[in-house]
Amino acid sequence: MANFNKVYLIGNLTRDPELRVTPKGTAICQFGLAVNRQFKDESGAVRDETTFVDIEAWGRQGETISKYCTKGRPLFVEGRLKFDQWEDKTSGQKRSKLKVVLEGFQFLGGRGEGGPGGEAGSDHSPERNSPPARNTGRTESQDSDGVDEDVPF
Repeated sequence: MANFNKVYLIGNLTRDPELRVTPKGTAICQFGLAVNRQFKDESGAVRDETTFVDIEAWGRQGETISKYCTKGRPLFVEGRLKFDQWEDKTSGQKRSKLKVVLEGFQFLGGRGEGGPGGEAGSDHSPERNSPPARNTGRTESQDSDGVDEDVPF
């Protein structure tokens, strides 16, 4: 039987990223992401639903997110689901949590949207999982008509 475990999320950070380092020196960055959904209920009223997701980023990607992201920053996250189980030390009860382990990401928004960054969709880190920008041969003055050639859709 085939298996597939892939998650794509766009949301805003719910808190500043927390960076820790393992005894072997590997960085682990943990943060929360709020993903919003709008829908119409039975009466036709527009309702909002927010889902809060815990994200875990390892290595260089975690360091980059910790350095450039703050609470409220929009972020695109690609990853996989992971189910953690443990026993609570204080109560002795079994606990569990479903989280996303980050495999790729992309900064969204501009500098004024929740923290430092570049232009919309920019990610000046090696973790960016998109092809290099193509050179169209157009000069900056030719692009001043307001059309953004780099929109991915």
